Amino acid sequence: MEINWVELRAAAVEVMQRAYAPYSRFPVGAAALIDDGRVVVGCNVENAGYGVALCAECGVVSQLHASGGGRIVAISCVDATGEPIMPCGRCRQLLWENGGPSCLVEAIPSPLLMDELMPHGFGPADLAVVTSSPAPSVPLRLGKWIGQGTVFVHPEVDGGRQVWTGYWDRSSGTAEDQRAGILEEGPIWPDTEEGVRWGRARTPRVIVVDAEGTMTWAGEGEQPAAFNEGRES
Repeated sequence: MEINWVELRAAAVEVMQRAYAPYSRFPVGAAALIDDGRVVVGCNVENAGYGVALCAECGVVSQLHASGGGRIVAISCVDATGEPIMPCGRCRQLLWENGGPSCLVEAIPSPLLMDELMPHGFGPADLAVVTSSPAPSVPLRLGKWIGQGTVFVHPEVDGGRQVWTGYWDRSSGTAEDQRAGILEEGPIWPDTEEGVRWGRARTPRVIVVDAEGTMTWAGEGEQPAAFNEGRES
């Protein structure tokens, strides 16, 4: 789709003059080209409660959906002088959601992709990964223990076949904290991967113990100094 940046900026300048910015005295206007060819606009709207001010890009996104939806192809944001300015961090997230990584933002000397303004952006695809494979839930009664203790994932025999199970222990394995005692018994899993996921939903300290008793660190971050040569001292 062809983008007429001159017309898009002109629309942003026009709406900027209707901004409500009595506190910052920094009016902003924004105009976006949508994938069906229409142009939607927005201006910043401030508030005596500074934290609830609305950026111009917020107005654009609101009008986008109120007028039929679609995807933002390009956007021009201008200040009081009519010069292009960059969206703030929150608005970059809005543009990523409604335009994606290929959305263009007017800049000097040339437009920039959202992928350049917000590399490794967080979007619907990231939520899909989590919702399609949710983390194992932790019982409410154990909520205060999340992040503490140690989970041990170990082999078990079920119906003549080796499976894996585990338990969540109070102890963190340090000399200062030896509150041993099982908080929760794990279910049965076909492999260690599911057991490690179960453990990491509870604490960063997850240890896999094989049939010979050898311990392998499977927790988050660096292996603790006390964890040495496959056995915890």
